[in-house]
Amino acid sequence: MTDYFDEALPARCGGATMEPLRRVTHYSGGTGCSAQARAFAEAFLTRLRQKWSVALDRVSAGDVLLVVSELITNADRHSPGPCVLELEGTPRQVTVTVYDSGVGVPRRGPRDPARVGGHGMEIVDALAEVTVERVPVGKRVSAVLTLRA
Repeated sequence: MTDYFDEALPARCGGATMEPLRRVTHYSGGTGCSAQARAFAEAFLTRLRQKWSVALDRVSAGDVLLVVSELITNADRHSPGPCVLELEGTPRQVTVTVYDSGVGVPRRGPRDPARVGGHGMEIVDALAEVTVERVPVGKRVSAVLTLRA
């Protein structure tokens, strides 16, 4: 796994221009990739708190970790190849993006409290603004979480 920093896109924060924090990594799938992705996201959130002085409460941090876990789990279960996780954060929001090689577009199933499993996109939709786009080698799922003040 290789981690990358990219801090090239300007964002506005209190009248001053700030670069958002961006980190990218990849996973080959299989046992443990969701746990690895959550650890990667925790390190990202720590850096966002330290370098950008973002006041991130426990609920917002938990929401980010849950979205990362759900999107990586979906990519691992429903795509034949590796996936890429990209995190971008500003004082106002965190964007979680997962690229995978699967051709199927994730769908939110109908509400069914009796159903075991299959609630991942329902959870992600409740926590974030989600977009799904096809890309030349699969799809990109992005979830934008607005941080609590």
